[in-house]
Amino acid sequence: AKMDIYKRLDRKLVHKGKIIDLYEDTVAIPNGNVAKWDFIGHKGAAAVVPVTADGRILMVHQYRNALDRETLEIPAGGRDSVDEPYIDCAARELEEETGYKTEKENLEFLISLRTTVAFCNERIDVFVAKDLKPSHQHLDEDEFIELGAYTIEELKEKIFSGEIEDAKTVSSLMAYAVKYGK
Repeated sequence: AKMDIYKRLDRKLVHKGKIIDLYEDTVAIPNGNVAKWDFIGHKGAAAVVPVTADGRILMVHQYRNALDRETLEIPAGGRDSVDEPYIDCAARELEEETGYKTEKENLEFLISLRTTVAFCNERIDVFVAKDLKPSHQHLDEDEFIELGAYTIEELKEKIFSGEIEDAKTVSSLMAYAVKYGK
């Protein structure tokens, strides 16, 4: 296989950030050349498709600096450490961002995503949450989130109209629609 001809020779930390670390990798490639590739290291994240008793999905409106606009997304957030179980992260982010919580046995694994395989190792495990109970939002000091509830049909329309572009949200909602036949 060609894969064994790729060999990482070096990985240099260029910038250590709050949620990502940027590296410059030096890699021997199959034609004998040496390439310099950017690599972004990420602790991983979890996301949740929260389903209300009447079958609607809770979504978060929030400002995203990278796009300089508000987005409509499923609740999600980064793991506290590389050792934190994804399901624990999912349970925490559900409550922090939506103000609803559920028991861990009501979090059903849906899909595992790699968001940006060209230059980043970020993995997001996505869970479906049911039997939601009212609790309290616990937003970070730089988070301002508004909650909305939508049918899967409304959300599919928003995906195809281009209103929802966020990759984890598109992937998760479409996987949910297929799996639950809605």
